[in-house]
Amino acid sequence: MNSLKFTTLVAAAAVTMTTFSMTSTAADRVYKLKMAETWTTNFPIFGDAPRNMARIADEMSNGRLKITIDSANKHKAPFGIFDMVRSGQYDIGHSASYYWKGKVANTLYFTTMPFGMTAPEQYGWFYEGDGMKLMEKVYKPFGLLSFPGGNTGMQMGGWFKKEINTVDDLKGLKMRIPGFAGEVLAKLGAKPTNIPPGELYTALERNTIDALEWVGPSLDLRMGFHKIAPYYYTGWHEPATELQFLVNERTWKRLPDDLREILRVSMKLSAYDMYIQSYHESGVNWATMKTDFPNIQVKTFPTPVLKAMKQANDELLAEAAAKDPLTKEILDSQKEYLKTARIWTDISDRAYLDSLDSISE
Repeated sequence: MNSLKFTTLVAAAAVTMTTFSMTSTAADRVYKLKMAETWTTNFPIFGDAPRNMARIADEMSNGRLKITIDSANKHKAPFGIFDMVRSGQYDIGHSASYYWKGKVANTLYFTTMPFGMTAPEQYGWFYEGDGMKLMEKVYKPFGLLSFPGGNTGMQMGGWFKKEINTVDDLKGLKMRIPGFAGEVLAKLGAKPTNIPPGELYTALERNTIDALEWVGPSLDLRMGFHKIAPYYYTGWHEPATELQFLVNERTWKRLPDDLREILRVSMKLSAYDMYIQSYHESGVNWATMKTDFPNIQVKTFPTPVLKAMKQANDELLAEAAAKDPLTKEILDSQKEYLKTARIWTDISDRAYLDSLDSISE
């Protein structure tokens, strides 16, 4: 073999070994991400979702994707998730989209809407309709990506110290209620506010607020609200409350393709797991509530009050859509999707339950 050929072979082998080494190193590299959550340490159900996500991502990636979680009592900013993830202080956040309405008004439509879709309908809109595409359109200008982060299902209408009999009973009512529902009640004369989860009981006990909504029996009973506010109203305002995984776009882009897909699947699976867990816990707790807490009075808002809420809701939606083309696009998309989905809900779930009622004596 002449020297030129030998030199060429040695060079080729060196390139091959270098390429193999680089590929091997890339495949073995561990990516460490930081997540901030709105919830306090060991907060049930809501806090389980991000931990399940981190565990699933770790297992599916064979340890190449490690996610650590800082709770609100560590980072001290339960409603600061948007800014902390946007700035890169954290790679991921777990919170709720409607908390950012003061920063970006169009974010609030991706949690849930009063008198809107149920959880299965809303999941259909996210994944088979335009929901994910529209959510990307809202968050991308801020260098963020948003993914569904776990659903509570239908939420209860809240805990009240006094019974609500007329619309006038809402006037001046100080109530913890976030999202679009807070705007609806404000239009009817109430004084809505938002308070971090860890401060709710104290605010109710000290009369900082007169009423609050939190979630439902899956979480409410262990919070002890019934000790102060015995009237427990059925829901209207949050029929499908979807939490949120918020991801810094720079972090997303620097992940290899396979880890991006693992992260995407981990978020989706843990979100659905939270929906199952929340539904289960609500059923179990509701079944025992009357026995364990006989003083709780379950109420439904009177029809005139619900009609006033619905009218205020419709008027506010029309005003919002008229002000911003993207808002109109989001609301029109939800409305059109619901037309189709609700027909099936009516003929499937509602018809089934009505049929059972007709033969139950």
